[in-house]
This record gives sequence, C-alpha cells and structure tokens, in this order.
Amino acid sequence: MSNDFYTTSIFPHAGMIIKICRAYTDTQEDFEDYYQEVCLQIWRSREQFRGESKWSTWIYRLSLNICLTLIKKKKNNRQHTNSNHLPIEAVDENHSFTDESLNLLYDAIRQLSEIDRAVILLYLEEKPYEIIADIIGTSPNNIAVRITRIKERLKKRLDGKVN
Repeated sequence: MSNDFYTTSIFPHAGMIIKICRAYTDTQEDFEDYYQEVCLQIWRSREQFRGESKWSTWIYRLSLNICLTLIKKKKNNRQHTNSNHLPIEAVDENHSFTDESLNLLYDAIRQLSEIDRAVILLYLEEKPYEIIADIIGTSPNNIAVRITRIKERLKKRLDGKVN
C-alpha cells in the first residue's frame, strides 16, 4: 500500500475505522490485527468503489464487514481448537487505551449483538438514520427504535460505573 493512498484515502477516516475495530475486539493485539486487515482490504478493494455512495460510507461498510468476517473466523477457529480463551474481563487489562470511562463504554458496546454494535457506532459517528438504515439494510424508523433500545441497555450497564 502506498503512503499516498493511506494518507489521502484511509487516514482521514482512521478514527471511524479505529472505533469499529475497537468495538469488535477484546485485546490490543486483535485490535491491531483488525485495523491492519481493514486498511489492507480497503487498499485491495479500492478499484471496486463505484461512487454510488460516499467514500466514507463505503469504508464504513467495508470495515464493518471485515470485522464481522474476522469474528466469524475467530469463532470457527475456537470451535476447532481446544484452547483456553480468557473472558473479556480478564483480557481487558491488556488494552492500552487510557480513558477509563471510554473503556467502560466500549466494554458495554462489545456486549451488544453484532448488528446493534454497528448501529450504535454509526449513531456515535453522528450518521443520519437514513444512512444507518442503508448500511444495515433496514428502515430509518427501525433504526430509531433500535437506537432507543440500545441506549437504554447501555445506560443500564453503565449506571454506577461512570461518574
């Protein structure tokens, strides 16, 4: 991947990619692997961008799909091996992220279903309901209801943990 492509086409959206990768990983090592894989796949797939949506929307969809694919591969690998996997709580201390309240939020987001994680991340990116609905493949009204329910669940999980 050329530095020019990364600088002009990926780096401006790095924050969004980081949020997606962070929401779908339990360890710093997995986060770094996912981020690297997303960037590589964006570079490999750049010729497939048809301009039917904004570049940022395309990157979001691609990032989300890559993370979901990696999760499925990881689950399949776990089922085929008898390795001991530490629960999220035990692995969490390996994160190098420093903001404790942000860590608590991401922990709560990680406990959501894969689709709900995607919805809330798009909401946190301040994407309009229409764009979220387009990416997820549902109606804006469904997204509005889903976001309300997700926020309620996150609030319950975070009550008493965040000041």
